[in-house]
Amino acid sequence: MTKPPPEAPPARRAPGGRRAAGLAAATLLLLVAVMLSLAVGARPLSLGEAWDGLFHADSAASTVVREMRLPRTLLGLLAGVALGLAGAVMQALTRNPLADPGLLGINAGASAAVVSAISFLGVTSFTGFVWFAFAGAGAVAVLLYAVGGGRGATPARLALAGSALNAALFSYVSAVQLLDTASLDRMRFWTVGSLASAQNHTIVRVAPFVAAGLVLALLLARPLNALAMGEDAARALGANPGRARIAAILTVTLLCGAATAACGPIVFVGLMVPHLVRALTGPDLRWLFPYCAVLAPALMLAADVLGRVVARPSELQVGVVMLVAGGPVFLYFVRRPRARTVAA
Repeated sequence: MTKPPPEAPPARRAPGGRRAAGLAAATLLLLVAVMLSLAVGARPLSLGEAWDGLFHADSAASTVVREMRLPRTLLGLLAGVALGLAGAVMQALTRNPLADPGLLGINAGASAAVVSAISFLGVTSFTGFVWFAFAGAGAVAVLLYAVGGGRGATPARLALAGSALNAALFSYVSAVQLLDTASLDRMRFWTVGSLASAQNHTIVRVAPFVAAGLVLALLLARPLNALAMGEDAARALGANPGRARIAAILTVTLLCGAATAACGPIVFVGLMVPHLVRALTGPDLRWLFPYCAVLAPALMLAADVLGRVVARPSELQVGVVMLVAGGPVFLYFVRRPRARTVAA
């Protein structure tokens, strides 16, 4: 009696399949965060009421959902995508796992430019804010890269340069607010980082800049992957290191400028999300960037929802919630021995 042939071992799912499944799960998590953002607030709604108010104009919840919570949710989505991707691009460019637009002064540069425009030039519109924010973010990004050592920059040197720029610029912002009390009311909610003042025209104007930054970031995934192996290897693989660095700085400027102009400086989103994603995807930026574009807005909306719940009937602004939540995470990353270099 012949023995039956041995059963073939079960097929192993390709890493790309696992990553795709994880990205689908992250997208579902984002959808949950969106629905909670539409349902939670001063007037609590069930998920069914929020869904009905979103898609039926005659619903009792339609005014609350469409006119108040939907713009806030959309702004949270756009700002989350922008800040998460900006942090991931900065970490890849500088090879510094502690790089974050809020910690290295990029957001502070945008804030200083916008506060100057409000106080000295009387600018009050978002259109004015966004161009000044781009100018401030771009100037600080270039200055940080130059002061940090350019191509020879080390994580420690970049962190020190960024911390110095961040402290100086936010000191300037505080001084302008104290000296110009007439502008203080216009600035105070903006400077703490808030989604509460979201309006439809803000969404329409900020969306193209975030979309352009998103496309640039995705196109930069391969060149930055190659650059992580060294300049000679990058050239051998067909990448242009100088062009990739310039494009990365432009991408960070677009993303940070748009997000900061729309809702003020918000820190730690660009630090926390790439670290979480890197544990799931590894260092491959072709997967890391899409994951960040999905999970960062989920984190932003979750923080905004938490701020509405913990201080009822008032609320904490999302910038304050992220500052409180991100501080211990930042200290944890600093104390980890592996936090000194980005895995290549």
